[in-house]
Amino acid sequence: MHTYHSPLDLVRERSPERPVALVRPGAVELAARWFSQNFKGDVFYAVKANPSPWVIRELQRGGVRRFDVASIPEIELVRAHAPDARMAFMHPVKSRQAIASAYSDYGVRTFAIDSEAELAKILDVTGGASDLELIVRLAVEAPGAAYALAGKFGVSTADAPDLLLAARRSTQEIMGVSFHVGSQCMRPSAFQAAMAQASRALVRAGVLADVVDVGGGFPSVYPGMAPPDLDEYLAAIDRGFSDMMVHETTELWCEPGRALVAEGTSLLTRVELRKGDALYLNDGAYGSLFDAAHAKWPFPAKLIRPGEPSSAPLRGFQFYGPTCDSLDHMPGPFRLPEDVQEGDFIEIGMLGAYGVAMTTRFNGFGDLETVEVGDAPMGSMYGLAPRSIPTVKPEADSVVRLPRSKGRRRRRR
Repeated sequence: MHTYHSPLDLVRERSPERPVALVRPGAVELAARWFSQNFKGDVFYAVKANPSPWVIRELQRGGVRRFDVASIPEIELVRAHAPDARMAFMHPVKSRQAIASAYSDYGVRTFAIDSEAELAKILDVTGGASDLELIVRLAVEAPGAAYALAGKFGVSTADAPDLLLAARRSTQEIMGVSFHVGSQCMRPSAFQAAMAQASRALVRAGVLADVVDVGGGFPSVYPGMAPPDLDEYLAAIDRGFSDMMVHETTELWCEPGRALVAEGTSLLTRVELRKGDALYLNDGAYGSLFDAAHAKWPFPAKLIRPGEPSSAPLRGFQFYGPTCDSLDHMPGPFRLPEDVQEGDFIEIGMLGAYGVAMTTRFNGFGDLETVEVGDAPMGSMYGLAPRSIPTVKPEADSVVRLPRSKGRRRRRR
């Protein structure tokens, strides 16, 4: 992997044809070290957020050596780059072959469930193994997340007691509870509220949990989203844990993804064409900008141009990706100098989580170069950069518009 002091140095040295993932390993190591030193329990990295091998290595340097995996390829990735790591198969719905391979080939013993059918499947495949560690995922009500994750997974609070009791009777090892408050959670109190719901389910089942897994949802910094300090999240979890009906040896787990890796990568793209306030880039919704398109997040953007920097005022732009699909559209608005033009490069920040992980090969695009850079991320929860990123001002000259075709009259409403 080549190393540059900054994205500008890369552009000055050469004009990359492909999009470039600009990685900052030190940012990932710092985040891992913060969680490993401050969270009062075991930290499992959610591999889905960014499965890059360099991420696995940096997390270990920072003290995170446990991994939340959701598939056999993720298990193989962790085993290849962290041979001694502990893995937990936390996807609540797994194929029989995946369960068998995880248990027999890779020594995985921790499995998440959210139904009695999945519990029966695991017991059948493993021959009723007595060393299983079963984590019951609960559906909880926890408002305050940018991405709500309720609906697909999690046993309802009404059905939870029966499943908790069945899991307790099915293993001689660990039985625990888990939940997910939603991605990019902006309210620390959501964790405490979810833990109270988990505690009530355990009381109704008449069982004690060996593990309380508070899942993920820990936030990062994006334009218009300045989360509370991470210390406030851990304090809320500590309060929730102290109020739960658990025994003295109950373990506390978490599964951060975004908070560990968001600051670790940005994306360097090239402007292929400008149409008014619409910029056509060489990466987009089918590449690393999935969230910018489908969640409509206005990620921070910076003009990268060799020579004299632009002194033009900033305004809002929208992006289109390189594919021929009209859904390949990132509405933003993204703050850039108003003189941006074809051939300029744009760095889009805070894409370490769910950026490269979402890349496809649609239309033949998606080929991505990776280089290391030594400058700071555009925002940071750990003191590397400001915790607040400006948004586009609402003045008229910052409103994103597409040019109208000639001869087309505007209708009055």
